[in-house]
Amino acid sequence: MSPSATMRALVCAEPGQLAIATRAIPQRGPDEVLVRVRRVGICGTDYHIFEGKHPFLAYPRVMGHELAAEVVEAPEGSPLVVGEAVIINPYLACGTCIACRKGSPNCCTRIAVLGVHTDGGMADYLVLPETNVISGNGLNLDQCAAVEFLAIGAHAVRRGGVGPGDRALVIGAGPIGLGAALFARLSGATVHLLDRDAERLASIGAIVGAAGTIRADEGMDAAVAAATDGEGFDVVFDATGVGKSMEKAFDHVAATGRLVLVSVVKDPITFSDPDFHRREMTLIASRNATAVDFERVAEALRSGAVPIDQIVTHRTSLQGAIADLPRWAREKSGLIKALVTLD
Repeated sequence: MSPSATMRALVCAEPGQLAIATRAIPQRGPDEVLVRVRRVGICGTDYHIFEGKHPFLAYPRVMGHELAAEVVEAPEGSPLVVGEAVIINPYLACGTCIACRKGSPNCCTRIAVLGVHTDGGMADYLVLPETNVISGNGLNLDQCAAVEFLAIGAHAVRRGGVGPGDRALVIGAGPIGLGAALFARLSGATVHLLDRDAERLASIGAIVGAAGTIRADEGMDAAVAAATDGEGFDVVFDATGVGKSMEKAFDHVAATGRLVLVSVVKDPITFSDPDFHRREMTLIASRNATAVDFERVAEALRSGAVPIDQIVTHRTSLQGAIADLPRWAREKSGLIKALVTLD
């Protein structure tokens, strides 16, 4: 690729301001891959960046970390084939810190996430370390773009040790909750969903094959008791990003059960220590995902266990995202996952 060649990039210059900019196509190093971005999933992080609600972000920023791409240039001897569809792992890890040495690059102490700490994929081209580019191996572009956000749920399920016979509750029926519920069920659990939005409960419940749904209202404690014979759930996942919900989640866990906090909030959360000890609960944090989770999701997509056509509900172009992304940040009815298509 010529050093003078240019590309489009959708830049969030500051909260509330999106515009297409012309930038130089990045040049790859010897161990890097140049990819052409073809699909970008829009997630809650992107909406928060646009709205100015992300606490640790420097503007201007090119958003986008849920990516499907095609290989343009790869290192000599790479198994990656020019033109093939690939999945992008957006977590750029240092490889040398204590977390990386222990096999947990998702917790790298110097991690850089595409579209957050460094410019992401809402651009025509991107250069990445070869280790962050994964062959789609038969997946289509829509499926490749869904792997990252579903892998967050799959990682949470693996962290929670979910298995056959478990009764699982997923709080928060958004895309991350969808992933956690789907892979909990694929791991053999009976899954219930809890959310404030009846429409989302119905649509996500149908996609993941939930055994039941519970509205987050005054009657939810009775509904949790009715669903579990008064015992609580063996494993509870909170994917809301709301501190009060995370605190309330402790009440839904059975004796000896597990609570997995998939979402994160800036402020402290509290819980009753006597109740925590009485039930000998296990509290687990779940962050990002690893290569194992990416491969599990990719295999589930290949097998048809993930109904991608029901998950992708909205589409736009890079130019169209200037108007559509702000609108979707406000109007969530019927929205599960929106994709930006780059032609």
